[in-house]
Amino acid sequence: MAQAVIEAKDLGLTFQTADGPVFALSKVDLSVEEGDFVSFIGPSGCGKTTLLRAIADLEKFTEGTLTVNGMMPEQARLARSYGYVFQAPALYPWRTVEANVGLPLEIMGIGDAASRIQRNLDLVNLSGFEKKFPWQLSGGMQQRVSIARALAFDPKLLLMDEPFGALDEIVRDKLNQQLLELWDRTKKTVVFVTHSIPEAVFLSTKIVVMSPRPGRIIDVIKTNFPRQRTLDIRETPEFLKIAQRVREGLKAGHAYED
Repeated sequence: MAQAVIEAKDLGLTFQTADGPVFALSKVDLSVEEGDFVSFIGPSGCGKTTLLRAIADLEKFTEGTLTVNGMMPEQARLARSYGYVFQAPALYPWRTVEANVGLPLEIMGIGDAASRIQRNLDLVNLSGFEKKFPWQLSGGMQQRVSIARALAFDPKLLLMDEPFGALDEIVRDKLNQQLLELWDRTKKTVVFVTHSIPEAVFLSTKIVVMSPRPGRIIDVIKTNFPRQRTLDIRETPEFLKIAQRVREGLKAGHAYED
């Protein structure tokens, strides 16, 4: 049995605001195993990103328990247990591609930076762009630099907050395929936030369907697609059946009222 990388039990998160409490997450039970590709999907404001940020110790949960690699999120962050890819590439415009990718290595004082940078640029198919600046790259290429940066210190866990949401469909499809190839080559555990049903089904070994706020887990859907898959799989009956189950879960989730 694969080892659990993330374990949440009765997890809740409440924000205190001037207008009163905002209940973001409620009674979330979740297990992510080593090597999984898990997607969080749900309507806007349902807590997908909040849950991801709680895993990354960027938000503090207020109820229940949460562990990452057997540690509290704060301990996992200090142990450099994960890389985080944000919705926007968040690259420094005055730094070259290689300097952006190497930034975590500089901060952490990790040696052998040049070979690590090159290895990760190879992984995202950006060899030859080391000396370019972000403004010289397309949006999809910038996001690939962001992924290479998150992988720079070789974390076992990769957290991705809707990294392709702002890209057009053609570029998004290409990056979905490249991300799967990266996942297969590196054997990382990936947790991925998305609004797209086809993207969630295509990428995932496990799809977590969430309700409107306060975010609850309505359904957890396992897929049995091969690790090496192409976009053609989206036309198969099995793919369409899973997509319909996700769609029905999202529709049922709107029955929650709090």
